[in-house]
Amino acid sequence: MLGWCLVLMSEPLWMNCWAQEKQDATSAIPSSANAESSSAVAQETQSPSIPSDVNDTDNAMGLQFIRNLASDQRAIWTSPFHLHWDDATWLLPLGEVTAGFLATDRATARAISNNPTTLNHYRSFSNYGVGSLIAAGGGMYVWGRMTHDEHKRETGVLAAEAVIDSLGVSEALDYATQRERPYQDSGAGLFWHGGGSFPSDHAVMAWSAASVIAHEYPGPLTDFLAYGMAAAVTASRVMGKEHYPSDVVIGSAIGWLVGREVYRRHHDPDLGGGGWENLSGNDDTEEHRDPQKMGSPFVPLDSWVYPALDRLAALGYVSTLFEGMKPWTRIECAHLTEEAGERIAQQADDRTEAAALQARLEQEFAYEFALLEGTQQNLISNVESVYARAVSISGPPLTDGYHFGQTIAYDFGRPFERGLNGQAGGAFSASAGPVTLYVRAEYQHAPAAPPLSPAEISVINYRDGFTNATDAPMAEVDQPQLLDAYLAVNLDNWEISLGRQSLDWGPGAASMIWNNNIEPMNMARIVNPEPFTMPGFWRFLGPVRFDQFFGRMEGHYYNRRPFLLGQKITFKPLASLELGFARTLEIGGNGPAATPLTASQFFYGFFGRVYPGTNSVPGHNESEFDWTFYVPRVRNYLVFYGDMIAADDPVPWFNPPKNPFRPGIYLTRFPKIPKLDLHVEAADTESPGFNNPFLTSLEGGPANHGDLNYWNGGYLDGETYNGFLIGNTVGRDGRAIQAWTNYWLSPRDTLQFSYKHSTVSSDFMTGGGAWQDYRIENDLYAASGFYLRASFQYEHISHYPLLFPNGPQNNFSASLELGFLNRPGANAHSRVSQP
Repeated sequence: MLGWCLVLMSEPLWMNCWAQEKQDATSAIPSSANAESSSAVAQETQSPSIPSDVNDTDNAMGLQFIRNLASDQRAIWTSPFHLHWDDATWLLPLGEVTAGFLATDRATARAISNNPTTLNHYRSFSNYGVGSLIAAGGGMYVWGRMTHDEHKRETGVLAAEAVIDSLGVSEALDYATQRERPYQDSGAGLFWHGGGSFPSDHAVMAWSAASVIAHEYPGPLTDFLAYGMAAAVTASRVMGKEHYPSDVVIGSAIGWLVGREVYRRHHDPDLGGGGWENLSGNDDTEEHRDPQKMGSPFVPLDSWVYPALDRLAALGYVSTLFEGMKPWTRIECAHLTEEAGERIAQQADDRTEAAALQARLEQEFAYEFALLEGTQQNLISNVESVYARAVSISGPPLTDGYHFGQTIAYDFGRPFERGLNGQAGGAFSASAGPVTLYVRAEYQHAPAAPPLSPAEISVINYRDGFTNATDAPMAEVDQPQLLDAYLAVNLDNWEISLGRQSLDWGPGAASMIWNNNIEPMNMARIVNPEPFTMPGFWRFLGPVRFDQFFGRMEGHYYNRRPFLLGQKITFKPLASLELGFARTLEIGGNGPAATPLTASQFFYGFFGRVYPGTNSVPGHNESEFDWTFYVPRVRNYLVFYGDMIAADDPVPWFNPPKNPFRPGIYLTRFPKIPKLDLHVEAADTESPGFNNPFLTSLEGGPANHGDLNYWNGGYLDGETYNGFLIGNTVGRDGRAIQAWTNYWLSPRDTLQFSYKHSTVSSDFMTGGGAWQDYRIENDLYAASGFYLRASFQYEHISHYPLLFPNGPQNNFSASLELGFLNRPGANAHSRVSQP
């Protein structure tokens, strides 16, 4: 039903239905009038709702008014069957906003005062507000008749027509949805329970009248008065507990769209008034081919494309790449590849390897290159990949990065245990104009595992601060799973996406704040794929990208299903320097210490302001700072990068010894071995000497005992998502250092050797822990599209008395993945509609 509400005002059908109305209207006009209006009918603008030669005939006016109402209703209710892909440019954002309000309706209603006097004031104001807008339209009609002002008279007629049209839609939806009002059934807000809350009739009438008036008399003052009153009516219906926020959002959208379309089809342009633009933007062919208005799927985070482009940037051939903000769209990757090609053509040194990388990327993004050149419209569907992977683990693995450590990390939250694990799946994408659909799904298997030991259960519950772990055995996992699966629309370089999505918000292998160690999260997200330069004084920041999302978390036991807001800005003041700032806000949920998700709490949390009466920012806040520095004048040999995070500090460097950090070095090549590179990273979450204010409820002592970083006193398990740690798997009170080297056999084929040494502090886990990982991985890609990924890892757990009281343990992990990658550019002309 919600989807039907959102598409009832689709423009293409209104155009078709009113085309028939034009014929009906012109047939009722004498032949002389038909001759005068034939050119107007042939164009998109319709003849006025009141024929010029019957203006002083009330019966003809009334008949025309009724005919318009009938044709309006026919167009409205059949519009969902005539949608176009381009309509998603306004339908998808509206749907995402509505879905967000639906998720928070009840929490918002509970936060509103129940004072009867206050509620009555708001309800009375909403009645007066609607009455004033309707009276304004009626007054203009009377004034127009008295003064023979056809413009004012038309405004009154069309305002009345829009109110009746939109009210008919609203009443029908009220009857169909029967949603309870906020004051009914303890604010449950249930649909199909005999209520009349969805959508709001007041919002529908107010916005339809305001829309006509604002279109008839365009200007800042009219917009402010008309839309300001409509917005006040809308807000008062929520504050008066007559409607939920989602009710008034849909009601406002219906009213504004109906008013706009009534004006668009019945307004006489000779009387003045404003113009209009096509909501879907499908009238302008050149704009349709603007790359900043084209939908494009994001490249999966485990793709070979990222290390290839990172290498080109480190070698000095790409300067507009944003290392600390992934994923990138395919069109964005094509832009970066194009930049590399231009620079390679200008330089003579070290061209062999870089040119090969660039050429292979250009082949990968051949379809996107055609879009950039403007030789074709964006219309494609593609099975991107099909794969099967087997992971065998011999020996006891570490499977809990939040408490102990992880043998297999940064793997999209896939389950794994000792024995044979496996996944089989594939990915599909489709793009049409500004709209993109992407789905990656797989079937996952993991063996059963024995229960935790009593010592492990005791430590986990003690350190987390609540009863979380039990002695239940780990059940075998056999499940279908969606990985990244989203619908997105590109609105002039703002990609708005809704669905399950993976992010990586830091340079290098494992961001401290957000990476793919967890499975994709359900979120609504907005990001600018292409960087832009801010105006005025802020130009000194250089190219800038923004990314923010609002999602819901899963798998928590203390505060269940909290919401998470994420925000990040990354900029490049110098071509060789990239700086990024990010923050997350965990709020809402159902639990003993959850911060209520109300409008005011969210507002203060969104801007990081202290909430009155609590002396703290609402929810659980975390901030991050990251950097990437391409060291100049060393022939592009060296890159310094890293990030650091802080809990509840505005920026991490306020308390450097306390806050976790992760520095890294990237050596792009060795002398006389240009195909060999080296990464070295360290990560540290220990904070010796810092006392946690929440510590007194657990134990005494001067150290944080793992109750500081990746932990919060209100959201006790809030740093996890379905059991996996959000962030770097160094964990809550540990250290790690790792190094890996790649030998580039070809632009896609690599041979990698890596070593990692990890420790956990004895302050956090009884007796502490230490283990070492040795890994070799080989990726091979065939020209046909088939690929093979194979890896082998030896893990030596040298010291972990809590988990292994009998002494050191070893495990061996072997992985084999066979798959097929389909390249859209290879035969794009056979699958893409040409202009």
